[in-house]
Amino acid sequence: MSIEKEINKRKTFAIISHPDAGKTTLTEKLLLYSGAINIAGAVKSNKITKTATSDFLEIEKQRGISVATSVLSFSYEGYKINLLDTPGHKDFAEDTYRTLTAVDSVILVIDCVKGVEEQTEKLMNVCRMRNTPVIIFINKLDREGRPPIELLDEIEAKLGINTRPMTWPLGMGASFKGVYNIYKNTFNFFISNKQKVEDEVQTFNGFDDPELISLFGIEAEKLKEDIELIDGVYHPYNEMLYKEGELSPVFFGSALNNFGIKELLDTFVTIAPAPKPRLTTEGLLQPTSEEFSGFVFKIQANLDPRHRDRIAFFRVCSGKFERNKFYHHVRLDRDIKFPNPASFMAQSKNLIEDAYPGDVIGLYDSNIFKIGDTLTEGSKFMFKGIPRFSPEIFRELRNTDPFKTKQLEKGISQLTDEGLAQLFIHSYGNRKVIGVVGELQFDVIKYRLLHEFGASCDFIPYHSYRACWVRYQDESEIEELTRLRSNNLFYDKNKNLVYIAETEFSLNMARQKNPKAEFLFSIEHNDQTVEIEFD
Repeated sequence: MSIEKEINKRKTFAIISHPDAGKTTLTEKLLLYSGAINIAGAVKSNKITKTATSDFLEIEKQRGISVATSVLSFSYEGYKINLLDTPGHKDFAEDTYRTLTAVDSVILVIDCVKGVEEQTEKLMNVCRMRNTPVIIFINKLDREGRPPIELLDEIEAKLGINTRPMTWPLGMGASFKGVYNIYKNTFNFFISNKQKVEDEVQTFNGFDDPELISLFGIEAEKLKEDIELIDGVYHPYNEMLYKEGELSPVFFGSALNNFGIKELLDTFVTIAPAPKPRLTTEGLLQPTSEEFSGFVFKIQANLDPRHRDRIAFFRVCSGKFERNKFYHHVRLDRDIKFPNPASFMAQSKNLIEDAYPGDVIGLYDSNIFKIGDTLTEGSKFMFKGIPRFSPEIFRELRNTDPFKTKQLEKGISQLTDEGLAQLFIHSYGNRKVIGVVGELQFDVIKYRLLHEFGASCDFIPYHSYRACWVRYQDESEIEELTRLRSNNLFYDKNKNLVYIAETEFSLNMARQKNPKAEFLFSIEHNDQTVEIEFD
């Protein structure tokens, strides 16, 4: 089969949302409908004992939240689908931002009760910066929520994107009857089943169909009025506008009750874009290029605690990947072969022989990879747009068990390689400061250090305002900084100089006294400045 045919079979996307909107539950139900699993698990449930497939880390099972991106590969209707379930919690947003660099489209989940929330807006901003195509799934229609029209207006106002309903709900909460497929003239009756596929679909000949009127009576007239309003107010569906990130198709349903998922999945595989070109240091790279290439966007230590493995998650961008073939590691400038590449269903791995653009595969990592690393068949370019952001909260690391110093050093090194947190080492001495986006990350680090590496530690508050990467041409450009602020100077794991400012005033003074140096809030993992800035 030609590489073009293989590319057109691939759909690589992420599911994103504000916490508790139903993102991981939707992921589970997509797996159920595709046949990848037989019974759906639950994030939180008193009756369902199976946990969500994508929440496989022990701390995820305990807390009922996603703390790391999960990769799930499966087939549906002849397509190879690579689904990335991302953390919704803002404390783990950086993992989500990086994941969005590895996908071609997203499904955005919105709670019909709460509408557009803070993290939803931030995630959508990232999508808008890359013109990523977005499908919206409005969830929890089995609860009493806000009117659909009101939700759509809020989405357009707050997220800055045009919408087009593809399905429409009849009723809500206790009166929820099901959803009408606008384009197929079919009605999917709501049947609650949290763990198995349960569909009852009926086809009608338009809104004047006597069967429709006999089933719903006066509600049929209300449905007709709603559809006429939709056709008059909202943009007609245009596939080109969707793929350019200007128009979002909207679906309604209940992920928990396994409803409205099939319409979403069937439409997704039909309209979602195939793998797209990627920006490199040498320009735009087409997926149809014969030379193999791709990049690492995530590293996960101890995916299998029994084997203490370390996996680099790798997005194939062009050409064909083959098992046991040597490829060029651009940063290390050396050739490496991979005897055990794997595809994933969360924690479960399957050995693969090859992979094509759009595929997300796992490469066993003997500490040779960092986030942002590029593999090619010999070319020296690197992929751009894989960001690293300035953390907002800092703690000094203190070892509470001197006999486990080696385990602590290994554990903190591996966990910071994952991008869970950032490690800063003082320029004079061995003081270590950990920088994170949110407080919850410290709990995750302590838990994983103890249970995966057998090391214990404390985190001592380290009062600061922001961390900045300092770029300079020669030492003379930062003489004032090193003279006056040496106590605030650190190096990151890539030996880049970092200034951790105590206050906004001290940061501004540092900039004034060192005018030739650059103070950056974000850089790329390949040590080039990021072209876009995030709040």
